[in-house]
Amino acid sequence: MTEETPGSEAARHKAKMAKRKAVQDAEVAAKTIEKGLLIVHTGAGKGKSTAAFGLMLRALGHGWRVGVVQFIKGAWSTGERTALERFADLVTWKSMGEGFTWETQDRDRDVAAAGRAWAAAQAMMADPGIRLLVLDELNIALRYDYLPLETVLAALEARRPDLHVVVTGRNAKPELVAAADLVTEMTAVRHHFAAGVKAQEGIEF
Repeated sequence: MTEETPGSEAARHKAKMAKRKAVQDAEVAAKTIEKGLLIVHTGAGKGKSTAAFGLMLRALGHGWRVGVVQFIKGAWSTGERTALERFADLVTWKSMGEGFTWETQDRDRDVAAAGRAWAAAQAMMADPGIRLLVLDELNIALRYDYLPLETVLAALEARRPDLHVVVTGRNAKPELVAAADLVTEMTAVRHHFAAGVKAQEGIEF
């Protein structure tokens, strides 16, 4: 242990951290509001859905009931879904999409699928036992106008006070960003796809 003699580097560091702790403690003590959050994960970088599922894992650790509605991704076999199926008593999972728009190439099908997914989302929002709801790739459905933005925003803003909702996907609508309590934009710095690396089990799915 470094000796904390007066004027030493260790003593200066300790004094600096004591001041910082006092500021941090005061700031934390000033936060008194508890509410359900509207969280948006957007941006061109990888990790939006991954971060949402990590938040779900944290909630499950506290014994919360959680829900997932996937708006674009179909019934793919993914590691996160397989893992969360082990919490079947706490997780409600609905994969309602039919794949990306360039795969279906049918707007009417995409709109119909988004409508079914939104109905599932509304049912989960109405379930008083669900405390965290992930609306995966809802931003994509909104971007392509598969759902009316005003209807979605009104429902999210009218949700019960203790429900946390996470919306993922690129190109979040400015109106959704404005309505959210927390917005994180994933920035793309480097992606292994550009170097010819394929989607890999355990990393992408």
